Amino acid sequence: MNELIKLSPRQLAIFQQVRRNGRVLVEELVEMFRTTPQTIRKDLQVLADANKIMRFHGGAALLAGVEYTSFEARKHMAAKEKDIIGKAVAQLIPNNIVLMLNIGTTTAAVAQQLKHHAGLKLITDNVSIANDLRTFSGINVMVPGGSVRRSDGAIIGEAAVEFLGQFRADIAVIGTAAIGDDGTLFDYDLREAHVARAIIKNSRHVILAADHTKFDCSAPVQIGHLSQVDKLVTDECTNSNILALCRQHYVELVKANTASK
Repeated sequence: MNELIKLSPRQLAIFQQVRRNGRVLVEELVEMFRTTPQTIRKDLQVLADANKIMRFHGGAALLAGVEYTSFEARKHMAAKEKDIIGKAVAQLIPNNIVLMLNIGTTTAAVAQQLKHHAGLKLITDNVSIANDLRTFSGINVMVPGGSVRRSDGAIIGEAAVEFLGQFRADIAVIGTAAIGDDGTLFDYDLREAHVARAIIKNSRHVILAADHTKFDCSAPVQIGHLSQVDKLVTDECTNSNILALCRQHYVELVKANTASK
């Protein structure tokens, strides 16, 4: 990263914060670095000019194509909520079906709860999930071809999209980096978004697994919209717009904190 050589220590720290979380808010950075909003905005502009982040009102997000925190590190963010969501989603998946599961730490939590399922043909674009599930006797794991992203083991590229197009899954379980106030589903990488769209397109029933931190957020790339989802499984949702959109588009909202008991 030659662009980072000229950054100040604070700007470098801000960039690392964006890489860890995918997005940051100005007010959070003001408190973290004990400086003014004006100073933080200038720092964000420097990073934006270096083509490392994308600014939005009140904060910034990682630019599409820039790799952020490793898969292992992100698994520890909202880990308790993801575990609860994983258990709730697994209860919604019957045996003897074709299941698609996309890259993500929440979908990885779902995968860990499938060990007692039988007759599953599972297709995933995540080599980490595939490696974990290959030892489960009731699951036949399939992965597409393509390039493997170093940070998290995501399989990306046109070959992966073409492979997914050969199937019609009974259920797809997808994650998302952010859910906008208007119901838009976002990601940070355009290549990953192409694969996620193919999973949605080639599935009869779509379950979105997302913890409460994903609501009213943004990221650079659109995956799709909440209206394309059949069930939204989350630990908590108090966003009135999201609740209204679920009612409008007949999306079943499943509260994992009660569904998983």
